[in-house]
Amino acid sequence: MKVQGKMFIWLAVFILVMAIVYGVWSKEPAGTTALFLGFGLSVMIGYYLWFTARRVDTGAQDNKEADVADDAGELGFFSPHSWQPLSLGIGGALAFMGVVFGWWLLFFSAPIIMIGLWGWVFEYYRGENQNQ
Repeated sequence: MKVQGKMFIWLAVFILVMAIVYGVWSKEPAGTTALFLGFGLSVMIGYYLWFTARRVDTGAQDNKEADVADDAGELGFFSPHSWQPLSLGIGGALAFMGVVFGWWLLFFSAPIIMIGLWGWVFEYYRGENQNQ
């Protein structure tokens, strides 16, 4: 994590320099503000990574003698046969169409999104997949 923290701090320094140059050169407030906000976000992320790296064990990315396989681990569990993303996608599409055609369409999309979320969260707490 130390490497990532340093990378974000150096990115923040670069964004700060570019924000100053852009602000002086263009005199445009919106882009200058966006660059200064990007600087602030990079500082926050870099500080968090640096702060966290002091409290956790050294990772393989911080060891110059490490191999790629040293950092390998479990990626997680991914459901191979879930239908819930389909219902979330349909609900999300209806919600975005509500922005185009009328806000009344959100009344139809919200229950579909809620059903999809409920099913996705509790997918492995009921039915044939309960013991997985």
